[in-house]
Amino acid sequence: MELKTRYQYTYFIYPYIIEKNKYTKYIQKLLKNKNCNLRLFEKQKDLDIYNKFLPKVRRFMFPTFEFSDNKRKKFEELDIGLKSTILQKYPCSIFEYNLEKNIQGKAGRAEGIFFRIEKIEIICFNTGECFILLKTMVEDSEHFEDVLNFNYKFKDIKSEFIAMKQFDNIKIQADKFSSIKKLTDFIEDLAGGSLKKNNSITETNKFLTFSYTCVDQNAWNKTRGFDEIKHQFYKYINVLPNNYNLNIELNSADRKVDIMDKWEYIKIGFSKQTTALLTSGIDTFNYTKLPFLYENVYIYMYVLELYKKIYIQKMTEQYKITTNYKKLRKEFLEFTQNIWLQEITTDDIGSLLCNSWALNLELDKVYWKLKNEYDILYKESNIEKTAKTNKIILIILLISLILNIINFVELLY
Repeated sequence: MELKTRYQYTYFIYPYIIEKNKYTKYIQKLLKNKNCNLRLFEKQKDLDIYNKFLPKVRRFMFPTFEFSDNKRKKFEELDIGLKSTILQKYPCSIFEYNLEKNIQGKAGRAEGIFFRIEKIEIICFNTGECFILLKTMVEDSEHFEDVLNFNYKFKDIKSEFIAMKQFDNIKIQADKFSSIKKLTDFIEDLAGGSLKKNNSITETNKFLTFSYTCVDQNAWNKTRGFDEIKHQFYKYINVLPNNYNLNIELNSADRKVDIMDKWEYIKIGFSKQTTALLTSGIDTFNYTKLPFLYENVYIYMYVLELYKKIYIQKMTEQYKITTNYKKLRKEFLEFTQNIWLQEITTDDIGSLLCNSWALNLELDKVYWKLKNEYDILYKESNIEKTAKTNKIILIILLISLILNIINFVELLY
């Protein structure tokens, strides 16, 4: 039986790093872009975010919630220079890129797969870690295989291989993006030209994928179990094409991905580069409230977990070359107290997601690696400091001894 979709979307997430001394100028660049608007969060309008993030983390990631109506009005009246000066002090700023119209594209050969880019967001942390989020939806198709094929092709458009050769003849047919190069140039410009030089820290020249699909209830219900579509779900998690023969590899695939199956008709798969939610239309919640929460609340929790990993990796690299251990020690302690030790949410689904992301991103591993390196460097620094202090004390004692001998000799004569 062919697997059909009721509703679907995929966010492609690109992480990049802005040098800290260039962060304010980068914020100015976004503010000057006529298509970029700073997102000002409001309790009534963004109630789900307000309720599902705990206060300290909410103030960290969505500081504009604290704006009163008067403060919001005064902020909007400021010039770009003052706005950027204020924003660079906030831990996080989120921008929306206003698409002039729906951007329809075409991927693949012959008739291809039509899709649209429905939403673009830029999330910037004032330590320099930033993320571009592109929401895409396959159009004019209810076939799940088209979702698989599109995700597989699109995730690679920023790879070095694509730069050398058109991968699988991907073509984007739209006024704004007439080719893959136009789209990649757009991403490069939006990121301030920072993508290539940061790959060593962000670990990938591919997009991270955050996907949602609700399949038709005829394919997954009380009489048709999940096992009948399990092989398609594994392709979905691993971002593989529909024609990939996974049937003989399901046992090994089980060991490569993490699956959350707490609910009867909701499965969520995790890997280092993918979060994929598959659900059945048998429950109206699965195609009404759930997709809204997934892309408007839980995606920000995912970005926060990604931020933690990239920030820790950046700190690890800095420890290898710095001589100012005191400054880095202060930054590390602030990160630990303000972010690392903070619980993000008490929401059941959000807590389960955050735990799974932390596990698959190996956050504990990278954090304790940094902590151990810091402890070693701190001890070495203290040993060197103690050795220097001991040398100074020894010199002082020798000088004192010599002076005492001179005084004693003078007294004798």
